[in-house]
Amino acid sequence: MDKFTTLHTTAVPLPIEDIDTDQIIPARFLKATTREGFGDNLFRDWRYTQGEEPEASFVLNNPRYQGKILVAGRNFGCGSSREHAAWAIYDYGFRAVVSSFFADIFRGNALNNGLLPVQVSPAFLDQIFQHIEKDPSTSLMINLPEQVIQIEGSGLQENFDIDPYKKTCLINGYDDIDFLLNKRQVIETFEKNHQVH
Repeated sequence: MDKFTTLHTTAVPLPIEDIDTDQIIPARFLKATTREGFGDNLFRDWRYTQGEEPEASFVLNNPRYQGKILVAGRNFGCGSSREHAAWAIYDYGFRAVVSSFFADIFRGNALNNGLLPVQVSPAFLDQIFQHIEKDPSTSLMINLPEQVIQIEGSGLQENFDIDPYKKTCLINGYDDIDFLLNKRQVIETFEKNHQVH
C-alpha cells in the first residue's frame, strides 16, 4: 500500500447521507477477485444514465470538482460488508473519505486497504461543504501523524481519532502481513529467548 502521512488536495463533495456500499459499488460488478478496475464502476448508477451516458448532474462528472479526498454525508458506507467498496474508492484515486459518521465495517475495510476514513463533527463537515461550494479550489490538509484535518487558508481545523495500530500501518504503507514481517526480528528474538529446554 502507499504510505500516508500528509495529504494536501482539493476535494469532491457528495453531501448525501446514508450512502451504502451498493451505491458505492453495485453488486453486479463484484465478480472480479483482484482490487484493480473497481474505480471504473464507483457510484456507477449515479455516474451514468441507463443508456450508459455520463450523468452531467453527478459530482464525479463535474470537472469543477477534483482531488484525492471524498467528502460525504453522515453514515457513509452503511449496508453490506463488501470490501469492494473501499477498493473502488481507492482505485478511483481517492486516498481519504471525510464524513461525520462511518459504518464500522466500512471503516475497517477502508483502513485495511490504505484508505483513510476521517470522522469529523457535523459542524466541521458543514463548514467543509460550505467552503467547497463557495470555492471548488478549496484545499484540505490531512496530517495523519498529528491526526488533524484543516480547511487550508481558513484557520479552521479539527482533530480526528484513529486506531493506533492502523495509524502505524498507514504511515508505513503496511497491510497486516507487512506489519508482522516488519516485526520478524523481534519475534525471532522473543522465541529464541523463550525456548523450553
